[in-house]
Amino acid sequence: MDAERTEIGTIGEFGLIAELTKDIKLQHPRTVLGVGDDAAVIAPPSEGKQTVVSTDLLCEGVHFDLMYAPLKHLGYKSIVVNISDLCAMNAQPSHVVVGLALSNRFSVEAAKELYAGMKLACERYKVDLIGGDTTSSKSGLMISVTAFGEVDADKKTLRNGAKAGDLMLVSGELGGAFMGLQVLEREKHVFQEAPGAQPDLTGFDGLLERQLKPEARIDVVEELAKLEVVPTSMIDISDGLASEALHVASASGCGVRLHEDKIPMGEKMYETARAFNLDPTLCTLSGGEDYELLFTVPQERFEDFKNHPMFSIIGYLTEDPNERTLITRNGMETELKAQGWDGFNEEE
Repeated sequence: MDAERTEIGTIGEFGLIAELTKDIKLQHPRTVLGVGDDAAVIAPPSEGKQTVVSTDLLCEGVHFDLMYAPLKHLGYKSIVVNISDLCAMNAQPSHVVVGLALSNRFSVEAAKELYAGMKLACERYKVDLIGGDTTSSKSGLMISVTAFGEVDADKKTLRNGAKAGDLMLVSGELGGAFMGLQVLEREKHVFQEAPGAQPDLTGFDGLLERQLKPEARIDVVEELAKLEVVPTSMIDISDGLASEALHVASASGCGVRLHEDKIPMGEKMYETARAFNLDPTLCTLSGGEDYELLFTVPQERFEDFKNHPMFSIIGYLTEDPNERTLITRNGMETELKAQGWDGFNEEE
């Protein structure tokens, strides 16, 4: 329970908005007017740049579980998942607007804790929170975030620009967020069976952070600029590596061949998956929520990436649009299947 609890109804919507936005700091040079009027005002991007927009809706019971997702972490993550989409376009984030629907379970203090995480993410990524909306909800908590960014017109990266022969690369390590979720779900079930039990999360800090407080790979966008590389296609890994690789291949009219032994996995993720009797490779292919970037480059850029510590070359695209192949560690070929998150799959 809250140490202090102020019912939202006692201060009303406008009072809540005032509480949530009273200490917002603006830092982006294109922000003309932020929170406080009927709409925000943003100066147009400079010549040669284009505006990029992305939106995500997070719903309690579908995208997050408040039994183990702290509100501050949830607020942070809600901003990051949108910024990640902008990174996947090779864009720099600039602004966000936030919509909240809260049931009467939530107090003013709870809403402020959620917003504290959002503000922290905005500070981390130098993004201005410039507006939004709040309303009541009869079905828990819903968070809608729309993010804006900008990109050089000749450097924006879509999913459909890859060509047969292009190398497929990924940033960072995969599967950690999924395994963090498995740890949290295990402890939730233990608690439900024995409500007095304390969660045992010792040693899982890295995996839990990947799930509860992920980061957007804006550093990848910056590194690609340093390398003077514009990917031929790019996508963020929110739904699992297999799904995203197939999205890129399908949009580009190509097939894909991935090598299992090239997929980057952290040691702790691998060990935890084995302890849970899960296949670590399947965790990377279908787990999702890693928010790493998957992208393609022409083969001529191989030297730029072959030993780069930020990236792993995991496969390539092929001429046959029907090819979807995973080459296993023992050299066998199997079908690469999309088994990642589907927001309308009732079995998820």
